[in-house]
This record gives sequence, structure tokens and C-alpha cells, in this order.
Amino acid sequence: MLSRVVPRVPHPPVEPPRSPVRFPDPRRGSRENAGAVAVGCDFSPGTLLAAYRRGIFPWPEGSVADDDGEPLVIWCSPDPRCIYPLGETVHRPRRFDRTLRRHPFAVTVDEDFAGVVRMCGQTRRGDTWIIPEVERGYGELHRLGWAHSVEVWETGNGGRSLVGGIYGVAVGGLFAGESMFHTRRDASKIAFAFLVDRLRALGYALFDVQVANPHLVRQGCVEIPRREYLTRLAAALETPPPAWS
Repeated sequence: MLSRVVPRVPHPPVEPPRSPVRFPDPRRGSRENAGAVAVGCDFSPGTLLAAYRRGIFPWPEGSVADDDGEPLVIWCSPDPRCIYPLGETVHRPRRFDRTLRRHPFAVTVDEDFAGVVRMCGQTRRGDTWIIPEVERGYGELHRLGWAHSVEVWETGNGGRSLVGGIYGVAVGGLFAGESMFHTRRDASKIAFAFLVDRLRALGYALFDVQVANPHLVRQGCVEIPRREYLTRLAAALETPPPAWS
């Protein structure tokens, strides 16, 4: 699998100004509404990091609007929580193993973070939560060294096009996957598998994928109780952040 890392993000990550937002106890989120604990549209780097450090994330299915029609996003701590078990052996379907060995794509890391975020929004069915504030906030996290992407490219005729990818936030030994997309068959699966291998190689302790869906379950993701997730999160945050490049 061809891969290339472009060393554009600092290491260790640069701590942004502290957020004035104070998130509630993540254990207060009910089992309904994906464990919603807050509503807001502050996507500054300090606010995003404060949320992830408490086990809270902005939920893409939870966008609402205020009285003026401006978008608001629900911040959640669901119970159960879905993770990919990095410390366990997950058997992939034979067909997909063949795909990983023989696919025609090029895979890169941190080469086009903004493009991956943008495509995650553009290829989403219906309304997308990836509004300009989200793009700016996560883009700044990337520039500070806290957010990373995997890109899948289709090459030919002297050029290439972005056909799949995944992005997320890395804090200590936690990687919180945010969104992925594909415009070619298996491209998002290839990005996900590449990311899993990279997180294992770098020594990450926890790969959070937030909420289970059939696609994630087929990739080997499992659900755990929120209390267990928060315990694992506390331990992962004590781990020094690995260098991505």
C-alpha cells in the first residue's frame, strides 16, 4: 500500500488558548439523543479539545437551529460508546484483505486535511453538520498538530483526485475519528484500515469511533459502556502524543 506523510503539523501539538466553555459531566448524557449534554456552535480549538478530553464530541446527526435559523450542534457523550479495539486481533473478510493488497489507490497522511473535511461534508446525504465554523475549527486544530487525516487518491493521466479519506483528533493516546467519505468503492474502508494500522504502529491506546453503525461494525468496531470508555480515556490522555511524521 503506497503511502506518504507530509510533515506539515507541529509535534508536540501546540496548546491553544483555553476555552471559556465549561462542559458538564459526560455521565449526565441520557441513553436517548446520543447522550446529548450541551448545544452550541463554538468550534474554537480550545473548545474542541476541552470536549474530547471530557469524552464529549459534536454529533453530526444532532444539528438544530436557533431562533434566527443559525445552525447549532449537539455535543454528546453516548452510552454505550463505540471503539475500535486496537489491542485485539480483528479478522477482516478475505475479499477485503485482497482489496488492501491489490487496490490501485495511493494513500497519504496529513497531505490534504482540508480536502478530506470538505469532502466529508459534500458527500453526506441530506444536511451536513460540517458548516464553515466546523471546517475552520478542525482546520486550526490540524495546524496546531491535534488533528490528522488519511487520504485515498485515484491517480491517472498525470494527475490525481481525492476519492476517500478519514479525519479525527489525536489527544495523548486517544484518536477520536470524526468522519470519513468515499467516491470510489472501498476507498473509505481502505482509509480506515490504513488508519488502524498506523494507530497501532504509533502506540495509540484508544480509537474512538463514537456511535456504532453497520459499516463500523463490519470493520470490527465494538460497543463498550460509557463508564468503561471514560476510564480508558483517562488512561489514554496520560500517554505522550506520538509523532505522526
